[in-house]
Amino acid sequence: MKTPVRNYLTTIILFFALIFSANAQNQDLEFYQLKTYFLKNDNQEKTVDSYLKDAYLPALKRAGIENVGVFKTISNDNSDSLKIYILIPFKSLEQFLTLDSMIAQDKSYVSAGANYINAKHDKAPYERISSTLMKAFTEMPVMQTSKVKGPRKNRVYELRSYESATEAIYQNKVDMFNAGGEVELFESLGFNAVFYAEVISGDRMPNLMYMTTFENMESRDAHWDAFRTAPKWLKLKVEPKYQNNVSKADIILLYPTEYSDY
Repeated sequence: MKTPVRNYLTTIILFFALIFSANAQNQDLEFYQLKTYFLKNDNQEKTVDSYLKDAYLPALKRAGIENVGVFKTISNDNSDSLKIYILIPFKSLEQFLTLDSMIAQDKSYVSAGANYINAKHDKAPYERISSTLMKAFTEMPVMQTSKVKGPRKNRVYELRSYESATEAIYQNKVDMFNAGGEVELFESLGFNAVFYAEVISGDRMPNLMYMTTFENMESRDAHWDAFRTAPKWLKLKVEPKYQNNVSKADIILLYPTEYSDY
């Protein structure tokens, strides 16, 4: 009778050990929220800029959140230019879930952001906000602020989203970045990546997102030319197990605002 009991206890111990291990691994990976403001005119843009610069980003810092990126699109299309992207890193999902209630109690935030926070329904500061929640890749578990220099207006921060036909195929593309060595290749070619992440909640799933950074458009184009001709990529892209794992790719070219952390 002792053996079945002992086996049962061993199974229970192993079960909880696996749960603890999984949680520990997730705790080592950052989470990211990408918020996008959709704006209709310059007045809304000025209002949101003022709110982010003077109220929201300072409140995030007081809440223990550093390295928040704020970006605008590089585009001649007016509809695309009236968007503001905010990239926020979180150490845990709990930090993400408690952020809004925490800063709502911040008196400095409430005062500095009063025009935005108390806006009337017929004078809204934006058209809408979209939000994407992500979990960092194992090969880059923590965000890296960009090392590129030069005027911010000239910098290119390239945000890419890769969608896949099914969840299983999507996981194959994630594996291509991690175990397959795509992240390592980008690093070796000096792409100055900010993050690579799996989208865990968003309006385009299944998909992954990542951001690379360049001093200017000429540098961006030269880096991609080097990537496309790199021996490692030429070998990786023809591996049978990694075929047809991207069904749609979206590319958004951005530059950091003057008040962005990077």
